[in-house]
This record gives sequence, C-alpha cells and structure tokens, in this order.
Amino acid sequence: MTVDELLADGAPPICAILRGVRPDEAVATGAALIDAGIRILEVPFNSPEPLRSIAAMQDAFGSDALIGGGTVLSVAAVEDLHRAGGRIMVTPNTNPQVIARGAELGLELLPGFMTPSEAFTAIDAGARRIKLFPAGRLGPAYVKAVKDVLPRDVGVWAVGGTDADTIGEWLAAGCEGVGVGGALYRPGDGAAIVAERGRTLVTAWQRARG
Repeated sequence: MTVDELLADGAPPICAILRGVRPDEAVATGAALIDAGIRILEVPFNSPEPLRSIAAMQDAFGSDALIGGGTVLSVAAVEDLHRAGGRIMVTPNTNPQVIARGAELGLELLPGFMTPSEAFTAIDAGARRIKLFPAGRLGPAYVKAVKDVLPRDVGVWAVGGTDADTIGEWLAAGCEGVGVGGALYRPGDGAAIVAERGRTLVTAWQRARG
C-alpha cells in the first residue's frame, strides 16, 4: 500500500496524526477514522508505546490503510518502525540520514521542512513528498512561493494549523494533502468523537475539491 495507490483509489489526501494514542485504543481509533474515509494513520513516536499501536493497526488495517509512525528522529527509530510493520515514516525535521534509511527500507516518506534549503535536502535524500511544518505559522501563500522552485513531481503536505475550516485553503495553494492532529484526535477522545471529526474533515475535503 502506497500513498500513490491510496490517492488513485480516491482516498482523501489526509494523514491522521494520533499523537498520544495508547495501544489499547489504537485499533478502535483507527477503525473510526477508516470508516470516516481517512486511510493514512500516523502514530507519533512520542506517544505511549507507539510501536505496539502501529503493529496492532497494521495487523488490523494493513490491507486497507497506510499505517506508520511520526516524529521519527533517528535511524534507529526508522528501523524500529520498519520492524513493527509501519509503512509510512513522518518526521518533523529534515535529517538526510533518517530520510535515506527510510528510502532504503522502502518506506513511504513524509519528512518535515520549513525552508527551501530543507526541502531540497529532503528531496536529495530520497523524498518525493515533504511536509511543511508548522504550516499554520507560514500560511498558504508560503506554499505557493515554495512550490514555484520545487520539482513538479514533489508533493507538499501542510501540517500544523490544518483542519476542516482550512483544508480548502491549503489545497487551493497547491498542497497535495494535509496532516491533521488535534482537530481529529486528542488523548482520551473516544472513537465516536473521532469518527464524527473524521467525517467532518472528509466532507470539507470533498467540498473543497468540488
């Protein structure tokens, strides 16, 4: 399962960031999001026992969704993610060694960048998609400016300050997709709440794309 395959299948370009999710609630939370239509699920490594959550969701949904880890900061963490069965690697920063190791292991890559220099460093290390973080501090106009100098086949995703109210603005600015955290899931949220937020976000995406 790849990002390209999911998008070609009509899945919304939305990565759900489940920061703080526990292993005992990961499958129920993931099911709620998948039922809402969101099929890219990220468990940040600063969550409780993230590898257990990733492995559980991969076992439950690996054929229908892209499961992986976020806040991946070291080569060792990349290798742990791969052993747990994760398929997508998300980082908040631009570390060429981390990106290159993820590429070697065949992971889907979504490394973070802020500046054009960081964007090109990530691309040179093997990334075909990069995430602008923290996007909310920079705004959609910044995306338009950066995309003017990036290769056309590199997708930019916005993370930070993204939600149902702003997804249309990010897509209109040229983003391929968005990552959404607190507007979808906060620690302790039940599956019903997460499902409702997921449906609202997917509806906003459908409206934005016309």
